Amino acid sequence: MRRRQLLQNLGLAAGAAAFLAPGEAHAAAKPSRTYLLIHGAWHSALHWTRVVRLLSARGHRVVAIDLPGHGLSARFPRAYLTGDKAALAAEVSPQKDIRLDDGVDVVIAALRELQGESRPILVGHSMGGTVITRVGERAPELVGRLVYLSAYCPVRRGRSSAYGDLPEARQAHFDGLMLGDPAHTGVVRIDPRGDAKYRDTLRAAFYHDVPAEEFLAFALALTPDLPLGYWTTEVGATKERWGRLPRTFIRLTEDRALPLALQDLMIREADAWTPDNRFDRKTLKTSHSPFASAPEALTALLHELA
Repeated sequence: MRRRQLLQNLGLAAGAAAFLAPGEAHAAAKPSRTYLLIHGAWHSALHWTRVVRLLSARGHRVVAIDLPGHGLSARFPRAYLTGDKAALAAEVSPQKDIRLDDGVDVVIAALRELQGESRPILVGHSMGGTVITRVGERAPELVGRLVYLSAYCPVRRGRSSAYGDLPEARQAHFDGLMLGDPAHTGVVRIDPRGDAKYRDTLRAAFYHDVPAEEFLAFALALTPDLPLGYWTTEVGATKERWGRLPRTFIRLTEDRALPLALQDLMIREADAWTPDNRFDRKTLKTSHSPFASAPEALTALLHELA
């Protein structure tokens, strides 16, 4: 009971049994590996629900958590709640002071709680890659493998924002999505409650292979403010700590948010930096959000890592 309560206090969307259909409980009775799933910007543990259920059904212990400023820990700008669009673009976020290491601290606490016969496989999606990179540097002894799901791996350029202006990062699908000046608001802001045209743009950027009626549920579970610290903080990765961990990169060939050329650039940079410990590469033909559009295929790849 004490263990369960601690997991809940950490904000863990708890693993195996919580997301199982009735017929799947027996399959998860004897877990073979532990997976800790870290969401990307504006997302939460809830977005992993399909993968948690499917991976648990294969006999694994699977946990997803909310990073600070996301999911159940999010705080919202007043204008987001009132629907004042002009004010929303200018309002300073109540989350502006959240740091990258605040998120890293939560992940490390979860990893410590989840230690067992083998160290957990740590999966980061998108901006979650920045977090797991920092975790791998600060606490490599707690990690069995790092898995980057079309995720930022800023080991050579230091911070994720350093990739934003590269030719490999350029695409038109973000036009009109970001609101306000991050230097003023302290966050990278979107409006998941925007009008139909805005939601269509959001879907085109992140979920273009998810049916519109399904996308709406994922969209309305997003939070508007990504604290700027996740985007601009140096991860401080070293060859001696982060660089010695086994790592996998799951490439998403149809990704419009983090284009394939940028994914491959980060893979090449990391492999050139630690040539004796290179990425294990896997590939899915999906958008940026395979946990929504192809959860079975994603689960199969994650299961292989066990």
